[in-house]
Amino acid sequence: MSLSEPVAREQVNSRDLQLRGYRREDGLWDIEGCLTDRRSYEFKNPWLRLEPGAVLHRMWLRFTVDDRFVIHKVEAAMDATPFPSCSAAAGSYRRLEGLRIAPGWLREARERVGRVAGCTHLMEMLPSMATMTFQTVGPFRKRTPEGEAKQLEGMIDTCHGWRADGEAVRDRRAKLADMEA
Repeated sequence: MSLSEPVAREQVNSRDLQLRGYRREDGLWDIEGCLTDRRSYEFKNPWLRLEPGAVLHRMWLRFTVDDRFVIHKVEAAMDATPFPSCSAAAGSYRRLEGLRIAPGWLREARERVGRVAGCTHLMEMLPSMATMTFQTVGPFRKRTPEGEAKQLEGMIDTCHGWRADGEAVRDRRAKLADMEA
């Protein structure tokens, strides 16, 4: 099912967020994201003048993580920014190294690189990068009944699909029972 047909309109802004997960030959994982913003109108400020459709923001973020979701290395890069000083924030993201992507990690990330230490756009990428980490690494982790049960408990009631009385939880609990048998 798609969205309904909209009224006549003109696009003025677009944001593309691409995320990719990679298994490395050294046993670690790379999670990469690229955010790209474009405006359909001319953009000007004292440092920059862009024609309609030109890239205003293009920013990259890479996490290297292990099977436990611990961040070993972070690299950030900014190919396009509206202000000359923006790219100076990229190095701040190394402060995320050593963090484990788990409940509460985003709060800790904001404490380390939020506000003037970081970049609003890179910060907006962090929740999606965490989801991509779980979706990339999760299927390859060693499965134990205890780990599976803990993961399931963390998912219950986080959305409609994972509601406690839903088919996904019911199915997962049945598979856990089979693992334990």
